[in-house]
Amino acid sequence: MSVKNVNTGVKVKKGRDAIAVNVLGYILIGLFALICVIPFYLIIVASFTDESALIRDGYPLLPSVVNFSVQSYVLCLKNPVSILMAYGTTFGVTLIGTALAVFISTMTGYVLSRQDFPWRNKFSFFFFFTTLFNGGLVPSYILCIRYLNFKNNYLALLLPLMFSVWNMIIAKSFMAGIPSAISESAKIDGASDFTIFIHLILPLSKPLVATLGLFSALAYWNDWYNCMLYITEEDMFTLQYYLQRMLGSAEAMRIVAEKSGIALPSIPLEGMKMAMTVIATGPIVLLYPFVQRYFVKGLTIGAVKG
Repeated sequence: MSVKNVNTGVKVKKGRDAIAVNVLGYILIGLFALICVIPFYLIIVASFTDESALIRDGYPLLPSVVNFSVQSYVLCLKNPVSILMAYGTTFGVTLIGTALAVFISTMTGYVLSRQDFPWRNKFSFFFFFTTLFNGGLVPSYILCIRYLNFKNNYLALLLPLMFSVWNMIIAKSFMAGIPSAISESAKIDGASDFTIFIHLILPLSKPLVATLGLFSALAYWNDWYNCMLYITEEDMFTLQYYLQRMLGSAEAMRIVAEKSGIALPSIPLEGMKMAMTVIATGPIVLLYPFVQRYFVKGLTIGAVKG
C-alpha cells in the first residue's frame, strides 16, 4: 500500500506495521463511536415502546411493532403552547448567551495573550483563583435576589454562564499562537486594538469561536439550575426545567395515588423520561455536525507547543 506525500507529490510505500496501526486505530475509533451512539439509540427506541414492555423486558435493542407506543410523547406534548414557549426561552437564552460568552471569552483571551499588556499574569492568576473558591449558594442567592433583582429576570439565565475561566484559558492558548506581527503591522497603519481584534484576530480564530460556541451553547441549553433558583413564572421557564417539573409532577401524582388507593390512568414514567431526553437533546445534537470540523482544531491549536 502506498500513499502520496502532500509536499513532494511522491508516493511513499507504507509498511505492514503502519497499515496494522491504522487498521487497529480505525477499529478502536469505530468501537468508541458505537459505544457513544448506542445509549442515545436505546433512548429513542425506548421512548416509542409501551411502558409495560419497558418494565417487563427492559430497554429493547430493536424496535417492536407489537410494543410500539407514542403515549409518552402525547403526555409530554399535551400542552404544546407551554412547550413552545419553553423552547423559545431556551433558544433565545442560548443564542444571546452564546454570542456574548464567545465574544467576552475571546476578547479576554486576546488581551491576556498580548505580550505588551503588563498585567496579563496578574489578571490570569486572578481568573484562575476564582475557580478554587466561591461565595457559596446562600450569599450568591441573596446577592442576586435582593441587590441585583434577578427574580423572574432573564439576566438570571444569561449572566451566571456568560464567562467561563476554562473557555478563557482555551482562548488565551489559541491567541498566543497567532503571530504578533499581524497586530503590530495593523497598529503601524493606525488601527485601534478593538479594530484589530474584530477585523484581524476573530477571522483567524474560526476554530476557536466554533469550539467555544459549542461549549457555551451546551451549557446554556442544558441549564435548569438557575431557572429553578430565580424563575417562578411558568412563561419564563426553560425547556429543561419545564420538562423536569412535568416529570416531578407525574411522579408525585403516582405516589399519592398509590398511597391513597385512588385509581388513576397508568402514567408511563420511564417512557416519559426517554421522550423528554429526545425532546431536550434533539436540537442541540444537530448543532455539532456544523462545527465538528473546527472543534478538534480549536482544542489543539495553541494548546500544543512544539
